[in-house]
Amino acid sequence: MPASPDPFGHAEARLLNDPGRPRILVVGSGWRFLSGISYYTCRLSNALHDRYEVGAILMRRLLPARLYPGRHRVGHSLTDLRYDQDVRVFDGIDWWAVPSLFRAVGFLRRFRPDVLVLQWWTGAVLHSYLVLALAARRLGIRVVVEFHEVQDTGEARHRWAARYVRRCIRPLLSRTDGVVVHSRFDQAALAEAYDLEAVPAEVALHGPFDHHLPDRPVRAPGDEVCRLLFFGTIRPYKGLEDLVEAFADLGPNYHLTVVGETWEGWTGPGEMIDESPVRDRIEFVNRYVADAEVNEFFAHADVVVLPYRRSSASGPLHIAMSHGLPVVVTAVGGLVEAAEHYSGTVFVPAASPGELREAIVRAASLAGRRHADPSSWGRTVDAYARLLTRIGVDQEPPVDSATSSNQTLPLLSPDLR
Repeated sequence: MPASPDPFGHAEARLLNDPGRPRILVVGSGWRFLSGISYYTCRLSNALHDRYEVGAILMRRLLPARLYPGRHRVGHSLTDLRYDQDVRVFDGIDWWAVPSLFRAVGFLRRFRPDVLVLQWWTGAVLHSYLVLALAARRLGIRVVVEFHEVQDTGEARHRWAARYVRRCIRPLLSRTDGVVVHSRFDQAALAEAYDLEAVPAEVALHGPFDHHLPDRPVRAPGDEVCRLLFFGTIRPYKGLEDLVEAFADLGPNYHLTVVGETWEGWTGPGEMIDESPVRDRIEFVNRYVADAEVNEFFAHADVVVLPYRRSSASGPLHIAMSHGLPVVVTAVGGLVEAAEHYSGTVFVPAASPGELREAIVRAASLAGRRHADPSSWGRTVDAYARLLTRIGVDQEPPVDSATSSNQTLPLLSPDLR
């Protein structure tokens, strides 16, 4: 998406004359290197705008395109999602910093937020985040880090990348006033990974990804074919190979569609699909698909299967719940908390093709009706309100005893594991 025209203009005067609403500046993934964090950054910014004055700084070019797993689609227009017209957007910062990072600091100074919210998901943004955090603290701006995971699993496999994050995240975290995580599992993982002074923390469950919501026909009466869908990047921790193995033992009334872009050279699941004895009942779409196609794949699915071997959160899970579809998901990481109150969930142990097959059969019996999605961006904003109150910014948080996690997180130790 191109940079917003006139990023301050008349709106800046309005913002500066409205002292009653705290100002939040969200920093996260932009549209050029499209990923689930790109969607999340936009949805969070728009949700926060219901209560706060919001701006966004987008990380435009994360790293040299040749190093990105989805290099062939970098810069392609694949999403229809947009920031609210009143959310001021700076798009964006490039990995080589000059001059984009200095312009971003200028945007920060002019917007003058009360809180800077940094979305953390990859070490590629660390040097930019450190500069923004330093600039924010000099201006008396609070800094909050929202962790999507401690470190990207692909990066963690490379010793030099893990060492870089371990050492260089220390000055960023030492300037952090508050932390947001998506689950108690993530909270525990952070406490185990890092060791800082006690810092206020809130658990904010992932909001719904209901921007993928066309009219969906429910399963037609008498239709005996159960259409299974695996959706998302194909990576070692996603467990797609377990699903391909389990599917081979299902009967002819099951059809499987696999939609995803291969990352980290993880071609094994694709090879298993090609060699499967039931290859004629498997559709393999091996690429990152545009929003319109996402809508179609979920609209024609009966059951979504997510056989992850580990995970903190899952965008495909939230798309499935927004569609009201039954979902088979492994009971790992933060997925349990994300889906435990969803009536369409069938949990299954990880790395167990036999139990996965049985869970798919159980989930098929839940098809044909729309299940209510329990997730809510309102709850996410409530969690932010509680945290902002605790760090001295927002004085009137909503009372939500059911979702409050009024806790202090013993923050992170730069000595990773």
